[in-house]
Amino acid sequence: MSRRYRVVHRTTYSYSDEVTSSYGRAYLTPREFAGQRSLEHDIHIDPVPSDRSVGTDVYGNTTTYFHVTAEHRKLEVTGESLVDVDGAHPATVEGADIPWESARPSTTTGPLAVEFTLDLLPPEITPEVVAYAARSFPPGRPLLEAVTELNTRIHDDFRYRSGSTTVSTSVADVFAAREGVCQDFARIGAACLRAQGLAARYVSGYLATDPPPGKERMVGVDATHAWAAVWLPGTAETDRTGRWIAFDPTNDQFADERYVTVAWGRDYQDVPPLRGIIYTDAKQSTITVSVDVAPVEV
Repeated sequence: MSRRYRVVHRTTYSYSDEVTSSYGRAYLTPREFAGQRSLEHDIHIDPVPSDRSVGTDVYGNTTTYFHVTAEHRKLEVTGESLVDVDGAHPATVEGADIPWESARPSTTTGPLAVEFTLDLLPPEITPEVVAYAARSFPPGRPLLEAVTELNTRIHDDFRYRSGSTTVSTSVADVFAAREGVCQDFARIGAACLRAQGLAARYVSGYLATDPPPGKERMVGVDATHAWAAVWLPGTAETDRTGRWIAFDPTNDQFADERYVTVAWGRDYQDVPPLRGIIYTDAKQSTITVSVDVAPVEV
């Protein structure tokens, strides 16, 4: 099954005084890979930057750098994309039923995946994370079965509450509070996998949401989303790239044709939608984010 979406992601920064210089880095360009095709993409920046460039980071994500030198009290960055996404259930992925221990990458079987097994700094694989993950990974259990249970447990054991955490909240703090948002649940999933020696990605993107029956679709009320992915060895001895199975603890499901992938890395800090530095005497600032993921008839 394939679906097409037009995605508009608008971020507006407002300041109480003039900003004389603003440097930014944006992860707003959807990735190209088997299962997703970017048909159109552009990033609009107002005021117009005096310097702008596009590059690729170490994980293959497309990043846009910009420098605004015109004085301004408002900065608006809008990413607009047209994307095709294919859906495939992980049960159809060859080799997903191998014992989970066999999915631990090595420099021989998955050299590019080994980095994704490593803990972060500061560490997130605490004794509590290790014990929590171990319940879903008894010896010899099929990988897909273990990840399915872990996905469901995170969904059931942690309450979603908007605004309950920030981007700097640690996994340990989320475990203590037993609540968070999608970024937190994706990070918990990744930490649990790494606690078992498995490779885990943090994935940033969008989730298309359909309106309730009888209701019109509202524009601009969608949001950025985050989920995790586990590495699976390649099916041939010469295939050291392997494959990844994406899962979403926030919604207790595997990623399908409703998920638009923008970027992936080890953690949120690798792939924030926007980050930057400004020069200003402003004492106050606000940020407003509007996201619209609209289905398009093919």
